Amino acid sequence: MKIVEGKGIPLGRLASFAAKESLKGEEISIINCDEVIITGNFHSIRKSFEEKRGRIGSSQKGPKHPATTEKIVKRAIRGMLPNPKKGRGKIAFKKIRCYSKTPKEFENIKPIEIATGKKIKYSEVRKFIK
Repeated sequence: MKIVEGKGIPLGRLASFAAKESLKGEEISIINCDEVIITGNFHSIRKSFEEKRGRIGSSQKGPKHPATTEKIVKRAIRGMLPNPKKGRGKIAFKKIRCYSKTPKEFENIKPIEIATGKKIKYSEVRKFIK
């Protein structure tokens, strides 16, 4: 089992790492999902998140976009897996766990840190939650 620290890591980089490792057969736990960053202009990203969430419709059918930080991260990872509803994508998706804070069972374990690269414009995932 691999534990990944999400603090200050770009969402796409974290999602691709988790997807690759889960496809290899590793169980992945991502902690501190509320401190994962999304790069780019804050206002345009927030506007697109709000538009996506408002498109459910009166019958409540269709793609529902998540409203919690750990679900936003998990949906990004799902997009980087092969079809997560069947085959190896489904098996890999079941091996991923996301937590907004650090659970008690992981407090004594040192998490893996992913290289962040250069400093750029960003905002944290928790700022997109109302």
